[in-house]
Amino acid sequence: MGALMGILIGFAAWFFFRYILTSFFTVNQDERAVKTRFGRAERMGKGTTIDDPMSDMLTDEHKKRYNYPLVKVIQPGGPYFKWPWEKVYKVSVATQTINMAHDPEDPHVNAGGTVLEAVTKDQLNTGLTGQIRYRVAENNLYAYLFGIKAPITHVMGYFVSVLRERIASFEAPPPETDTDSDTSIATGVSINDLRKNLRDLNDHMERECASSVARYGILLDASLITGIDPPPEVESALAAINTAHNQVSSDISLAQALADQKIVQSKRAVEIETLNAQAEVEPLKALADQLRTLKESGSREALNAYIRNVRLQLFNHAQSVIREVKS
Repeated sequence: MGALMGILIGFAAWFFFRYILTSFFTVNQDERAVKTRFGRAERMGKGTTIDDPMSDMLTDEHKKRYNYPLVKVIQPGGPYFKWPWEKVYKVSVATQTINMAHDPEDPHVNAGGTVLEAVTKDQLNTGLTGQIRYRVAENNLYAYLFGIKAPITHVMGYFVSVLRERIASFEAPPPETDTDSDTSIATGVSINDLRKNLRDLNDHMERECASSVARYGILLDASLITGIDPPPEVESALAAINTAHNQVSSDISLAQALADQKIVQSKRAVEIETLNAQAEVEPLKALADQLRTLKESGSREALNAYIRNVRLQLFNHAQSVIREVKS
Protein backbone atom coordinates (compact mmCIF):
# COMPACT_ATOMS: atom_id res chain seq x y z
CA MET A 1 0.00 0.00 0.00
CA GLY A 2 2.84 2.36 0.85
CA ALA A 3 4.62 1.52 -2.42
CA LEU A 4 1.51 2.27 -4.44
CA MET A 5 1.10 5.55 -2.62
CA GLY A 6 4.69 6.44 -3.44
CA ILE A 7 4.16 5.64 -7.11
CA LEU A 8 1.09 7.84 -7.24
CA ILE A 9 2.87 10.70 -5.52
CA GLY A 10 5.84 10.34 -7.85
CA PHE A 11 3.60 10.29 -10.89
CA ALA A 12 1.72 13.33 -9.65
CA ALA A 13 4.99 15.20 -9.08
CA TRP A 14 6.30 14.21 -12.48
CA PHE A 15 3.05 15.26 -14.16
CA PHE A 16 3.08 18.58 -12.30
CA PHE A 17 6.62 19.49 -13.28
CA ARG A 18 6.38 18.03 -16.79
CA TYR A 19 3.06 19.49 -17.89
CA ILE A 20 1.75 22.01 -15.37
CA LEU A 21 4.84 24.17 -14.83
CA THR A 22 5.81 24.02 -18.51
CA SER A 23 2.28 24.91 -19.59
CA PHE A 24 2.74 28.59 -18.83
CA PHE A 25 4.06 30.75 -21.65
CA THR A 26 4.44 34.39 -22.59
CA VAL A 27 4.30 36.28 -25.89
CA ASN A 28 6.85 39.01 -26.65
CA GLN A 29 5.92 42.43 -27.99
CA ASP A 30 7.01 41.62 -31.56
CA GLU A 31 5.27 38.23 -31.53
CA ARG A 32 1.81 36.83 -32.00
CA ALA A 33 0.72 33.30 -31.10
CA VAL A 34 -1.89 30.76 -32.16
CA LYS A 35 -2.93 27.83 -29.99
CA THR A 36 -4.06 24.46 -31.33
CA ARG A 37 -6.07 21.85 -29.49
CA PHE A 38 -5.46 18.28 -30.69
CA GLY A 39 -3.90 19.78 -33.82
CA ARG A 40 -6.80 22.11 -34.64
CA ALA A 41 -6.28 25.85 -34.36
CA GLU A 42 -8.69 27.82 -32.21
CA ARG A 43 -10.97 29.69 -34.55
CA MET A 44 -13.13 32.79 -34.39
CA GLY A 45 -16.49 31.25 -35.07
CA LYS A 46 -17.09 30.29 -38.69
CA GLY A 47 -15.46 33.37 -40.21
CA THR A 48 -13.03 32.97 -43.12
CA THR A 49 -10.69 35.25 -45.00
CA ILE A 50 -13.30 35.72 -47.74
CA ASP A 51 -15.32 37.76 -45.26
CA ASP A 52 -12.32 40.00 -44.58
CA PRO A 53 -11.37 43.03 -46.77
CA MET A 54 -7.97 41.38 -47.38
CA SER A 55 -9.64 39.18 -50.03
CA ASP A 56 -10.86 42.11 -52.10
CA MET A 57 -7.69 41.93 -54.21
CA LEU A 58 -8.35 38.30 -55.20
CA THR A 59 -10.32 37.11 -58.19
CA ASP A 60 -13.36 34.90 -57.68
CA GLU A 61 -11.33 31.83 -58.63
CA HIS A 62 -8.56 32.66 -56.18
CA LYS A 63 -11.03 33.40 -53.41
CA LYS A 64 -12.09 29.75 -53.53
CA ARG A 65 -8.48 28.59 -53.52
CA TYR A 66 -7.21 30.89 -50.77
CA ASN A 67 -10.05 30.53 -48.30
CA TYR A 68 -8.66 30.18 -44.77
CA PRO A 69 -10.40 30.24 -41.39
CA LEU A 70 -9.89 33.17 -39.06
CA VAL A 71 -8.07 32.03 -35.94
CA LYS A 72 -7.78 33.49 -32.46
CA VAL A 73 -4.55 35.45 -32.11
CA ILE A 74 -2.86 35.59 -28.73
CA GLN A 75 -1.57 39.10 -28.14
CA PRO A 76 1.70 40.04 -26.38
CA GLY A 77 1.67 39.49 -22.65
CA GLY A 78 1.24 36.60 -20.29
CA PRO A 79 1.72 34.36 -18.61
CA TYR A 80 -0.78 32.27 -20.53
CA PHE A 81 -1.71 28.66 -19.80
CA LYS A 82 -2.06 25.70 -22.14
CA TRP A 83 -3.06 22.11 -21.43
CA PRO A 84 -0.77 19.25 -22.36
CA TRP A 85 -2.88 18.45 -25.40
CA GLU A 86 -2.56 22.00 -26.64
CA LYS A 87 0.34 23.49 -28.63
CA VAL A 88 1.38 27.10 -29.10
CA TYR A 89 2.82 28.50 -32.36
CA LYS A 90 4.64 31.80 -32.01
CA VAL A 91 5.38 34.05 -34.97
CA SER A 92 7.42 37.25 -35.20
CA VAL A 93 5.45 40.12 -36.76
CA ALA A 94 8.44 42.48 -36.94
CA THR A 95 9.20 43.98 -40.36
CA GLN A 96 12.00 42.13 -42.10
CA THR A 97 14.11 42.94 -45.15
CA ILE A 98 15.26 40.51 -47.80
CA ASN A 99 17.12 40.91 -51.08
CA MET A 100 14.66 40.66 -53.96
CA ALA A 101 17.04 38.29 -55.78
CA HIS A 102 17.22 35.84 -52.87
CA ASP A 103 15.87 32.36 -53.56
CA PRO A 104 15.04 30.55 -50.29
CA GLU A 105 15.25 27.15 -52.01
CA ASP A 106 18.63 27.75 -53.67
CA PRO A 107 20.72 30.64 -52.28
CA HIS A 108 23.34 30.18 -55.03
CA VAL A 109 21.13 31.26 -57.95
CA ASN A 110 20.74 34.87 -59.13
CA ALA A 111 24.45 35.59 -58.64
CA GLY A 112 24.33 34.40 -55.06
CA GLY A 113 21.06 36.17 -54.35
CA THR A 114 22.30 39.63 -55.38
CA VAL A 115 21.01 40.30 -58.93
CA LEU A 116 17.67 39.25 -60.42
CA GLU A 117 17.61 38.82 -64.18
CA ALA A 118 14.67 39.89 -66.34
CA VAL A 119 14.01 40.45 -70.05
CA THR A 120 12.58 43.74 -71.32
CA LYS A 121 10.04 44.23 -74.11
CA ASP A 122 12.83 44.84 -76.66
CA GLN A 123 14.63 41.63 -75.65
CA LEU A 124 17.30 43.22 -73.48
CA ASN A 125 18.54 41.05 -70.63
CA THR A 126 18.81 43.30 -67.58
CA GLY A 127 19.80 42.86 -63.95
CA LEU A 128 17.60 44.16 -61.13
CA THR A 129 18.78 44.97 -57.63
CA GLY A 130 16.73 45.97 -54.63
CA GLN A 131 15.06 44.85 -51.44
CA ILE A 132 11.68 43.76 -50.17
CA ARG A 133 10.26 44.72 -46.79
CA TYR A 134 7.68 42.30 -45.44
CA ARG A 135 6.04 41.13 -42.24
CA VAL A 136 3.71 38.36 -41.20
CA ALA A 137 0.07 39.42 -41.40
CA GLU A 138 -1.60 39.15 -38.00
CA ASN A 139 -5.06 38.84 -39.55
CA ASN A 140 -4.15 35.72 -41.58
CA LEU A 141 -1.87 33.63 -39.38
CA TYR A 142 -3.61 30.44 -40.46
CA ALA A 143 -2.26 30.77 -44.01
CA TYR A 144 1.26 31.47 -42.76
CA LEU A 145 1.37 28.70 -40.15
CA PHE A 146 -0.80 25.96 -41.59
CA GLY A 147 -1.99 26.83 -45.10
CA ILE A 148 1.37 27.23 -46.86
CA LYS A 149 4.32 24.92 -46.34
CA ALA A 150 6.96 27.58 -47.17
CA PRO A 151 5.23 30.99 -47.28
CA ILE A 152 8.45 32.97 -47.86
CA THR A 153 9.30 30.83 -50.86
CA HIS A 154 5.82 31.25 -52.28
CA VAL A 155 5.66 35.01 -51.79
CA MET A 156 9.14 35.50 -53.28
CA GLY A 157 8.19 33.41 -56.30
CA TYR A 158 4.98 35.39 -56.71
CA PHE A 159 6.84 38.70 -56.44
CA VAL A 160 9.48 37.69 -58.98
CA SER A 161 6.89 36.46 -61.49
CA VAL A 162 4.89 39.71 -61.23
CA LEU A 163 8.06 41.78 -61.53
CA ARG A 164 9.34 39.94 -64.60
CA GLU A 165 5.95 40.21 -66.28
CA ARG A 166 5.91 43.96 -65.60
CA ILE A 167 9.45 44.43 -66.93
CA ALA A 168 8.61 42.48 -70.09
CA SER A 169 5.52 44.58 -70.84
CA PHE A 170 6.51 47.96 -69.40
CA GLU A 171 5.80 51.02 -71.51
CA ALA A 172 6.60 54.55 -70.43
CA PRO A 173 3.57 56.83 -69.94
CA PRO A 174 2.97 59.26 -72.84
CA PRO A 175 4.64 62.68 -72.50
CA GLU A 176 2.51 65.50 -71.15
CA THR A 177 3.27 67.89 -74.03
CA ASP A 178 4.08 67.59 -77.71
CA THR A 179 7.39 69.33 -77.10
CA ASP A 180 8.56 66.52 -74.85
CA SER A 181 7.72 63.90 -77.48
CA ASP A 182 9.65 65.83 -80.13
CA THR A 183 12.81 66.25 -78.06
CA SER A 184 12.93 62.97 -76.15
CA ILE A 185 14.82 60.89 -78.69
CA ALA A 186 15.67 58.33 -76.01
CA THR A 187 12.01 57.53 -75.42
CA GLY A 188 11.13 53.97 -76.37
CA VAL A 189 14.38 52.42 -75.14
CA SER A 190 13.12 50.03 -72.45
CA ILE A 191 16.07 50.46 -70.06
CA ASN A 192 15.76 54.26 -70.14
CA ASP A 193 11.99 54.09 -69.69
CA LEU A 194 12.34 51.80 -66.69
CA ARG A 195 15.00 53.95 -65.06
CA LYS A 196 12.98 57.13 -65.55
CA ASN A 197 9.83 55.52 -64.12
CA LEU A 198 11.40 53.56 -61.27
CA ARG A 199 8.98 55.01 -58.73
CA ASP A 200 5.97 54.00 -60.84
CA LEU A 201 7.42 50.50 -61.11
CA ASN A 202 7.73 50.23 -57.32
CA ASP A 203 4.18 51.53 -56.85
CA HIS A 204 2.88 48.98 -59.34
CA MET A 205 4.61 46.14 -57.49
CA GLU A 206 3.06 47.22 -54.20
CA ARG A 207 -0.41 47.27 -55.73
CA GLU A 208 -0.03 43.93 -57.48
CA CYS A 209 1.41 42.21 -54.39
CA ALA A 210 -1.28 43.52 -52.05
CA SER A 211 -3.04 40.15 -52.41
CA SER A 212 -0.11 38.35 -50.73
CA VAL A 213 -1.85 38.81 -47.36
CA ALA A 214 -4.83 36.73 -48.45
CA ARG A 215 -2.65 34.26 -50.37
CA TYR A 216 0.25 33.57 -48.02
CA GLY A 217 -0.34 35.53 -44.81
CA ILE A 218 2.58 37.88 -45.59
CA LEU A 219 2.23 41.62 -46.06
CA LEU A 220 4.69 43.30 -48.43
CA ASP A 221 5.34 46.70 -46.87
CA ALA A 222 7.39 47.98 -49.80
CA SER A 223 9.42 46.91 -52.79
CA LEU A 224 12.53 49.01 -53.23
CA ILE A 225 13.95 48.43 -56.71
CA THR A 226 17.12 50.49 -56.65
CA GLY A 227 19.02 49.46 -59.78
CA ILE A 228 18.32 48.40 -63.36
CA ASP A 229 21.57 47.49 -65.09
CA PRO A 230 21.86 46.06 -68.62
CA PRO A 231 24.86 44.00 -69.85
CA PRO A 232 28.12 45.98 -70.37
CA GLU A 233 27.87 45.92 -74.17
CA VAL A 234 24.36 47.39 -73.99
CA GLU A 235 25.33 49.94 -71.35
CA SER A 236 27.87 51.58 -73.68
CA ALA A 237 25.26 51.91 -76.43
CA LEU A 238 22.77 53.40 -73.99
CA ALA A 239 25.40 55.85 -72.79
CA ALA A 240 25.92 57.01 -76.37
CA ILE A 241 22.17 57.40 -76.91
CA ASN A 242 21.74 59.33 -73.68
CA THR A 243 24.72 61.57 -74.52
CA ALA A 244 23.23 62.40 -77.92
CA HIS A 245 19.84 62.97 -76.31
CA ASN A 246 21.31 65.35 -73.74
CA GLN A 247 23.21 67.25 -76.47
CA VAL A 248 20.09 67.64 -78.60
CA SER A 249 18.06 68.71 -75.59
CA SER A 250 20.74 71.27 -74.71
CA ASP A 251 20.78 72.65 -78.27
CA ILE A 252 17.00 72.88 -78.37
CA SER A 253 16.90 74.65 -75.01
CA LEU A 254 19.55 77.12 -76.20
CA ALA A 255 17.63 77.77 -79.43
CA GLN A 256 14.42 78.32 -77.47
CA ALA A 257 16.21 80.74 -75.16
CA LEU A 258 17.61 82.71 -78.14
CA ALA A 259 14.18 82.77 -79.78
CA ASP A 260 12.59 84.05 -76.59
CA GLN A 261 15.28 86.74 -76.37
CA LYS A 262 14.62 87.83 -79.98
CA ILE A 263 10.90 88.02 -79.28
CA VAL A 264 11.49 90.19 -76.23
CA GLN A 265 13.83 92.47 -78.20
CA SER A 266 11.29 92.77 -81.02
CA LYS A 267 8.54 93.69 -78.58
CA ARG A 268 10.80 96.31 -77.04
CA ALA A 269 11.69 97.75 -80.46
CA VAL A 270 8.00 98.02 -81.36
CA GLU A 271 7.31 99.82 -78.10
CA ILE A 272 10.16 102.29 -78.74
CA GLU A 273 9.03 103.03 -82.31
CA THR A 274 5.46 103.48 -81.10
CA LEU A 275 6.60 106.00 -78.52
CA ASN A 276 8.68 107.84 -81.15
CA ALA A 277 5.69 108.03 -83.47
CA GLN A 278 3.55 109.35 -80.66
CA ALA A 279 6.21 111.95 -79.90
CA GLU A 280 6.13 113.17 -83.51
CA VAL A 281 2.35 113.23 -83.69
CA GLU A 282 1.81 115.21 -80.50
CA PRO A 283 3.34 118.50 -81.80
CA LEU A 284 1.21 118.23 -84.93
CA LYS A 285 -1.89 117.76 -82.78
CA ALA A 286 -0.87 120.77 -80.69
CA LEU A 287 -0.33 122.83 -83.85
CA ALA A 288 -3.75 121.85 -85.15
CA ASP A 289 -5.34 122.86 -81.87
CA GLN A 290 -3.62 126.26 -81.97
CA LEU A 291 -4.69 126.92 -85.55
CA ARG A 292 -8.25 125.91 -84.72
CA THR A 293 -8.26 128.30 -81.79
CA LEU A 294 -6.94 131.19 -83.91
CA LYS A 295 -9.50 130.49 -86.62
CA GLU A 296 -12.33 130.44 -84.13
CA SER A 297 -11.17 133.74 -82.61
CA GLY A 298 -11.74 135.41 -85.99
CA SER A 299 -8.48 137.39 -85.84
CA ARG A 300 -7.04 137.33 -89.37
CA GLU A 301 -3.95 139.31 -88.41
CA ALA A 302 -3.07 136.96 -85.54
CA LEU A 303 -3.38 133.95 -87.88
CA ASN A 304 -1.13 135.61 -90.50
CA ALA A 305 1.43 136.48 -87.83
CA TYR A 306 1.43 132.88 -86.56
CA ILE A 307 1.95 131.55 -90.08
CA ARG A 308 4.81 134.05 -90.63
CA ASN A 309 6.55 132.90 -87.41
CA VAL A 310 6.25 129.28 -88.43
CA ARG A 311 7.76 130.07 -91.84
CA LEU A 312 10.67 131.87 -90.20
CA GLN A 313 11.41 128.77 -88.05
CA LEU A 314 11.36 126.61 -91.17
CA PHE A 315 13.68 129.03 -92.99
CA ASN A 316 16.17 128.75 -90.12
CA HIS A 317 16.40 124.97 -90.66
CA ALA A 318 16.44 125.07 -94.45
CA GLN A 319 19.71 125.19 -96.43
CA SER A 320 18.11 126.58 -99.54
CA VAL A 321 14.78 128.20 -100.38
CA ILE A 322 13.00 128.12 -103.71
CA ARG A 323 10.54 130.96 -104.01
CA GLU A 324 7.94 131.34 -106.66
CA VAL A 325 8.07 134.72 -108.41
CA LYS A 326 4.90 136.03 -109.90
CA SER A 327 5.30 137.59 -113.35
